Amino acid sequence: MINPETLHSELVFQTARSGGSGGQNVNKVETKVELRFDVKNSALLSDDQKELLYVKLASRMTNDKVLILYHQTERSQLANKDKVIAKFNELIQKAFTVQKKRRATRPTLASKTERLQTKQRNAIVKSLRRKPSED
Repeated sequence: MINPETLHSELVFQTARSGGSGGQNVNKVETKVELRFDVKNSALLSDDQKELLYVKLASRMTNDKVLILYHQTERSQLANKDKVIAKFNELIQKAFTVQKKRRATRPTLASKTERLQTKQRNAIVKSLRRKPSED
């Protein structure tokens, strides 16, 4: 598994004016930080790792296979940069984590009886909704 900190040398940052609260500060300071990571041209990732990122992070990538993340909620650029780096680290960590295979198990006796009791209860409720039969 790869450590996300090793990829920090390939990150490119851009700043822009962010929206939201902040008063006059928002209008004059570029606090929004955008992180770009070119997965396709990364020298630190193997081809298999790149393919894995293409699949798992497809919705966050451009057509040129560039991962784009941004953060703009903080009032300072440095705080937004720290947050977007943390977001990147978490995303990469999750992408490379191998999920355990699910082992099939049988339903327990308690779950079976609970299911049957629920079915019986629903059947009674539905039977009470019917019109009374004329004898």
